[in-house]
Amino acid sequence: MTANNIDLAATAIAGAAADATRTVDTHASSTYAPPSTSATSSPPPYQPHPLGPLSAAEITQSSRLVKAAWPAGTDCHFKVITLLEPAKAELVPYLTAERIGQSPRDINRRAFVVYYIRNTHNLHEASVNLTKNTVESNAKLGPFIHANADGEEIIAVERAVLSHPDILAEIAKLKLPEGTEVVSDPWIYGSDGVKDGKFYDDKRLMQCYLYMRDPKNSSELDSCHYAFPLPISPVIDPTTMELVRIDILPTGLDEKVKPLAPWQPVEANEYIPEAQILRTDLKPLNVVQPEGVSFTVENFSELGRLIKWQKWDFKVGFNQREGMVLYDVHYDNKPLFYRLSLSDMSIPYADPRHPFHRKAAFDLGDAGAGIMANNLRLGCDCLGSIYYISSVLSGSDGLPINMPNVICVHEQDAGIGWKHTNYRTNRAVVVRNRELVLQSILTVSNYEYILSFIFNTAGDVMYEARATGILSTQPVDLELSKTPHPYGTVVHPGVLGSFHQHFFSLRIDPMIGGHGNSIVYDEALAIPRDPELNPHGTGYIVQKTEIETSGGFDLDSRKNRVFKIVNPAVRNNVNGAAVGYKVMVPPVQPILADVDSFHYKRAEFADRSIYVTRYAEDELYAGGKYTNQSRGGTGVRSWANRQESLKAGDAVLWVQFGINHIPRVEDFPVMPAETIRVMMRPVNFFDRNPAIDVAPSTQALNCSVGLNGSTKDVEGQLNGLSLGCQDGTPSKCCASHTGS
Repeated sequence: MTANNIDLAATAIAGAAADATRTVDTHASSTYAPPSTSATSSPPPYQPHPLGPLSAAEITQSSRLVKAAWPAGTDCHFKVITLLEPAKAELVPYLTAERIGQSPRDINRRAFVVYYIRNTHNLHEASVNLTKNTVESNAKLGPFIHANADGEEIIAVERAVLSHPDILAEIAKLKLPEGTEVVSDPWIYGSDGVKDGKFYDDKRLMQCYLYMRDPKNSSELDSCHYAFPLPISPVIDPTTMELVRIDILPTGLDEKVKPLAPWQPVEANEYIPEAQILRTDLKPLNVVQPEGVSFTVENFSELGRLIKWQKWDFKVGFNQREGMVLYDVHYDNKPLFYRLSLSDMSIPYADPRHPFHRKAAFDLGDAGAGIMANNLRLGCDCLGSIYYISSVLSGSDGLPINMPNVICVHEQDAGIGWKHTNYRTNRAVVVRNRELVLQSILTVSNYEYILSFIFNTAGDVMYEARATGILSTQPVDLELSKTPHPYGTVVHPGVLGSFHQHFFSLRIDPMIGGHGNSIVYDEALAIPRDPELNPHGTGYIVQKTEIETSGGFDLDSRKNRVFKIVNPAVRNNVNGAAVGYKVMVPPVQPILADVDSFHYKRAEFADRSIYVTRYAEDELYAGGKYTNQSRGGTGVRSWANRQESLKAGDAVLWVQFGINHIPRVEDFPVMPAETIRVMMRPVNFFDRNPAIDVAPSTQALNCSVGLNGSTKDVEGQLNGLSLGCQDGTPSKCCASHTGS
C-alpha cells in the first residue's frame, strides 16, 4: 500500500486553480520602494478607481508594508489581501459625479490584510493605505477568531496526514490491497464548545476524512475516491502540523464505534467519461451570433469592468471571499442597486454522531468564492460568444496569483419574453426573452457551485445558484447497504451520503430610484363575506406593511407574502405608487439544528428567509467576518437584533435561499445540477412594460429549421394561427433550411 499520495484536486478548497500562473513582480524585495516618478517612467495604463479590485502591484505593496512593520526576519502567512472598499458616504458622491461626467474627488485606495505570524496562532488584521503608502492600523485578534484555509496549508496538512506513522499504523489495520492510494480531504474542524483533553475547538484545527482510489486502478488520478470512504479521521493542527488525535468513525446505525477490520471489496463508481459507455445520438447544438454580441465591456480600472447591455450598465469587481461583486447598477440611467453580492454560504450536516456533529462548511468564509473560482473553458462552462473576466488574488506569501477566466459573460435565449395573439386578426406578436449572464464556478473540494447574475430586457435581475459535484461521503457497514439509515442515503455499497442543508445569503444594498429606500411586504388577504361588500365571498385585498425596525422575517405562501424595496420619495407617473422592486424568493426549510447548537449559532442567516438591517460599514458577510470555528454573535442575526430604526432609509436586504439535500442514488458518483433562483423584478418602477421596445421575433432573424417539410406546408396543414413570426418569408441566411 502507498499512503503518501497527495490528492491535488482536494486543494481546490482554498488554493488557486491548478492552472493559475503566479504573477512575477520584477520589483520584489524585502524592503518596499515606491514606484519611480521620473520623467522616463511610463504612466499607469489605468487610473485608480475606488471600486477597482487590487492589482498585482497593490497586492505586493500591501504585503511589503505589513512585513516592514515587523522586525526583520518575521515570517508572515498571508490569508487575505483584498480591496477595502470606501465608506458609503465617500463613495456615493464619487459615483454620482462620475455618472454625470464631472471629475470626482479622489478617494484613497486601501487594502484589507489578514495574516498570521507563521507557525503561531497569532492572527492579525491590518488596513493599508495604498495611496499614502502606509499601514494605518494593525490589530491582533482575540480568541475564537480564526482565518480561512488556503492552498499551501491544505497541501501541507495532506502531506502530514499521509506520512504520519500513527495514522499509517491505523490504515494498516484495514489491510487494503497492495498499491492502494489513500486520499485525504481536510475539512474545517467546526465548533462544538467541547474542551476536554485532546478534544477542543478553541485552537484552529482540521478534521481529515480519508478515502482511497479504486484499488484496481490506483494510478488514475481522477478516480472517484468518494466511492471508497475509510473509517479513519485524523485531526491536525494546521499551524504546527502536529497530529492531535485519530477519530474512528461510526459505521453502523448508531453512535457505536467498532474496532478497525479488514476492508471489504466493492466496485468502483467513476464519473470520468472514459469510464462510461457514452451516448452517440446526441447531436451538436451550437449557439451562434453571426453579428456579434449586444453588450460592451470597458475597463473602469486595471481589473474592474463596466458592462453595458440593453439599457443596463454596472461595474463588476472580484475579490477573494465573495468572488463576483456588482456595483452601481442602473437601468436606462435609473439607479437600482448600490452593491450586489453573494454574502455567505453554510452547509450544516445532519449526522449527530461524533465527529460528524461538527461538520458544517462556510465555503465563502472558510475558503473563499474568489480563490476557489474555476478557470472557465470555452465551449464547456460557457456556450456561445463569450467575454471572460480575469482577476488577480493573493497567495500565502503575499504575492499575487493570476486567476484567469473567473467570470464568463454571454447572452442566452430564455424562451418567450412576452406574446399576444389577436384572435380576431390571427396576428401574433412575440418577443424573445434575451438574457445577459455573468457566471462564475467554484470548486470546494468535492462540491461545485455555478453562480450567476442574470439580467433581462424587462428590467429583471436574477441570482442563480446551481449545486453539482460530488457528495462528501462517509463509510457505512457493507451489510447495511440496503437498510434505511437514520442520517443519510446509501448511494453505493458501503457509502453513505449524509443529509445536509445548503444555505445561500444574497446581500442586496439597494438604491431603487435613488438612495433612501424602505422595505415593505405585501400580503393578499381574503375579505370576510359581507352582504354588501362581499356577498359572494370572492373578494380579497392586498395589505402593505412597512418594516420599520431591523429584524428577521419569513415567507408565508398562505398570504402570498412578497417583500419589496421601495423609494417613498419617487412616485410612478401612472399610478402614483412608490417605485420599487419585489424580491421573489424560493422557499427553503430553515436550519434544523436547534437554537442552542453551534450549527445554529454560527449560521446566523440560516433561520429566516429575509433579514433587514440598517446599513453599517464593515457589515458585508451574513455569517460574520471570520467563520472558521466561529461561535456566532457576529453576523446578520446579531445585527438585526439591534432593533435599529429603518426610518433613515438606508436598509440592507439579506435574502436566504437553498435546498435541503436528501441524497439520492442518482446523485452519485456526480450530482446532476440542482438549480435555485432569486428574482428582483420591477413593481411600479416603469410606466409600461420595459421590454415593449424589444424587436419582435422573426424567422428572418432567428433562422429556425422546420423538420416537417417546408414552412409553408406546415402552416398550411395547421390551417390556423400564424406561428408567431411577423414575416413568413425566410431570409437568405435560412432559405436553405426550410425543407423540401
